[in-house]
Amino acid sequence: MHRVAVVTGASSGIGAATAIRLAGAGYHVVAAARRGDRLESLAARIRENGGQAEARQLDVTDRAGVDALANSLDRCDVLVANAGGAAGGDQIADGSADDWRAMYEVNVLGTLNVTQALLPKLIDSGDGTVVVMSSTAGFVAYEGGGGYVAAKHGEHALAATLRLELCGQPVRVIEIAPGMVRTAEFALNRFGGDADKAAAIYAGVAEPLTDEDVADAVTWTITRPSHVNVDLMVLRPRAQAAQHKVYREL
Repeated sequence: MHRVAVVTGASSGIGAATAIRLAGAGYHVVAAARRGDRLESLAARIRENGGQAEARQLDVTDRAGVDALANSLDRCDVLVANAGGAAGGDQIADGSADDWRAMYEVNVLGTLNVTQALLPKLIDSGDGTVVVMSSTAGFVAYEGGGGYVAAKHGEHALAATLRLELCGQPVRVIEIAPGMVRTAEFALNRFGGDADKAAAIYAGVAEPLTDEDVADAVTWTITRPSHVNVDLMVLRPRAQAAQHKVYREL
């Protein structure tokens, strides 16, 4: 029987790339996200290439929906808690409380929901893995990023605490913290569809990370021998030495 990997936020970007990679590594992938049409296309693509995948429409902030997904699965060996996102770039003085609340809901409580719901099956597998997709924003603050920074700090705390609490159980807890990643939608969604603001994030940076780069790292950590736990992996493009140190070609 194929091992089962649940990937949230799988309709695009890092989540979709991770689903494809894990299917290639032999997992039966349960691709979960809000946009069901995209998921169906992704699952069909995986199957056409000889992999096993199914699409499940899911909002990770909907606990009843998350529980229903968990209850429908016979097993779960891997959870990639990838669903998340940023909203806005306002400073704290004039930031939107609604944006802050939305970011906390999806990044922190969404990760909490899927982890709680699937943890019994991960433990029962005898060799489970939880991957939390955080960010370098979970370690270093930056102007205009207060709400996202707070949410990602919360997600980092969740991963670190879960690892402590599961010590002695057959479940690894891995945190992946990417820096600058250029995907088709992340920055565009953050700025409400403003293409100019989204493009400015990557202006002059020849090679930001891609969703494929992050998916490759995720899959590598999951496919290490069972006794090897990659507690935290920080990924940045070569052009980014730190949050505020980025080489841009003018």
